Amino acid sequence: MSDLIDDPAEGLNAPEFTVTEISGAVKRTIESSFSRVRVRGEIGRVSMPRSGHVYLDLKDDRSVLSAVIWKGVAGRLQTQPEEGMEVVATGKLTTFGGQSKYQMVIEDIAPAGMGALMAMLEKRKKTLEAEGLFDPGRKKELPYLPEVIGVITSPSGAVIRDILHRLRDRFPRKVLLWPVAVQGAKCAPEVTRAIEGFNAMMSGGAIPRPDLLIVARGGGSIEDLWGFNEEIVARAAAASDIPLISAVGHETDTTLIDFASDMRAPTPTAAAELAVPVRLELLGWVGEQEARLARALSQSINQRQQRLRDLARALPNPQALVDQASQKFDFTGGRLAPALQKAVQVKRLALEKRAAPLQGATLAQRIRHEDTRLKSMARRLASGLSSNTKTQRRVYDKTAQRLRPLALKQEVDRKKTAFSALSQRLSISALNQTNTWRNRIDALERLHQTLGYKETLKRGYAVVRSQDHIVTSKVEAEKATELEIEFQDGRLATGPSASPKPSRKAKPSPPKPDQGSLF
Repeated sequence: MSDLIDDPAEGLNAPEFTVTEISGAVKRTIESSFSRVRVRGEIGRVSMPRSGHVYLDLKDDRSVLSAVIWKGVAGRLQTQPEEGMEVVATGKLTTFGGQSKYQMVIEDIAPAGMGALMAMLEKRKKTLEAEGLFDPGRKKELPYLPEVIGVITSPSGAVIRDILHRLRDRFPRKVLLWPVAVQGAKCAPEVTRAIEGFNAMMSGGAIPRPDLLIVARGGGSIEDLWGFNEEIVARAAAASDIPLISAVGHETDTTLIDFASDMRAPTPTAAAELAVPVRLELLGWVGEQEARLARALSQSINQRQQRLRDLARALPNPQALVDQASQKFDFTGGRLAPALQKAVQVKRLALEKRAAPLQGATLAQRIRHEDTRLKSMARRLASGLSSNTKTQRRVYDKTAQRLRPLALKQEVDRKKTAFSALSQRLSISALNQTNTWRNRIDALERLHQTLGYKETLKRGYAVVRSQDHIVTSKVEAEKATELEIEFQDGRLATGPSASPKPSRKAKPSPPKPDQGSLF
């Protein structure tokens, strides 16, 4: 710190620093002494603001160390910090001058041993189980014979070869491989994207959408399989619309994706066996069903033939039934022709009888007679209508002359009635408005009396005046030569010139109509 030391003032031995200078000196000292440290402790408070940085506390049974993980580092961490997890943090110590505190800038963080990993795994499992992601009721049934199978695994491992070999032996199917990292920091995000990518495919597209998914990986330690214990992988498996088989590790290995998937296979080979049936077994079963169907069909045909023969023996001879109907038809057809000829003759005679009066001079005479009769009736009708019209007009004029004065009187009476009703309505409205104003004034007067100081005097208080000035303090009362005290029932004067005065009673107010109390 020699660069900060100035020449001391005359008579003083200690140099003077600014706040910024001393803060910078402390910062450089701490960073140079603790440029890279590894700290083991339990994660306490964890804060993730919108900036993307992560602020947390590392603590043990006696001390607390504030720490920060910058946004760029937080996105690359394989293990995300969780409250209560015991970790080993790697980074450097520095200071934050704005608050005069020191803190640790974490560059990497890892669980502190197998116990911390298992504790964190158990905590995640309980959280996801509480949300219902492991509920057996939401698991989907696997298709019996999928057309396309999507496999999510490493393309260079033995897992994909085992799966393809087992599918080829049992029942060859189309396989779509989505290559992913099955270990390390890239494992969880790549597996998540693979599951979501297969679900995003459209049916009938250029690349067929799988009917079944298999997430597979060989065995390994818990650290090697940790990518399949990440929360994003478990949530992606639970949200998959395509049925999913989890085949991660060996039979004794258990990861979170095993609980979230629709079916867990102990090994990748077993996943292929769960995905498809055995083709030869199906062929044998189909052959057996075919033989049973042929036997059942033959037996059914024989039974129906026997039943038909039994029913045929009970039926009458068809030729005999036809002969009887043919004989009846011949008999009826022989009678039809004479009956038609006779009916025609009868109709012809009736027509000739009706046509005889309409022929010759008889028809013309009847027409002239009817014409003369109609003209006579028309003349009589016209005369009667003319006479009746004149008579009705005279009667109408006389009636109108009698009714005109009566109608005028009725109109005047109706106008008087309407005017009286309107006057009555106006009187009632004016009276109601006046009563409303009077009630409002009375209520305000009662409120004024209630809030006035007269009511306060009735409760035992008094007003002290000095020469018409209200005294509000002891000092003013001591200076005043004469005081006048007003009580509820009158005023009392004090001082040298005080003389008894008759008490003044409040002038009784005129009685008011009972309007009720607002309080």
